[in-house]
Amino acid sequence: MSLTKETKIDQVTVTEDGTVLYREVTRVLEDGNLLSQTYHRSSLAPASDLTGIPDNVVAICNVAWTPEVVAAYQESLIRAE
Repeated sequence: MSLTKETKIDQVTVTEDGTVLYREVTRVLEDGNLLSQTYHRSSLAPASDLTGIPDNVVAICNVAWTPEVVAAYQESLIRAE
């Protein structure tokens, strides 16, 4: 009997305003058979600090967060005040 635990990013979505949503799945397997699976969701607003964020999510943020997207997001925050 061999138990293993794996954690992966299995879903990434970029919303219209540039917010990046991602889901991390943690699976516990016994001899390759799934015993349990849990999810954790996180979100990142444009220009957020990316310290400690998984590399594949950072790569998507770097593409999605153009200067125009960041400026529009910051402007929307000002208008919401």
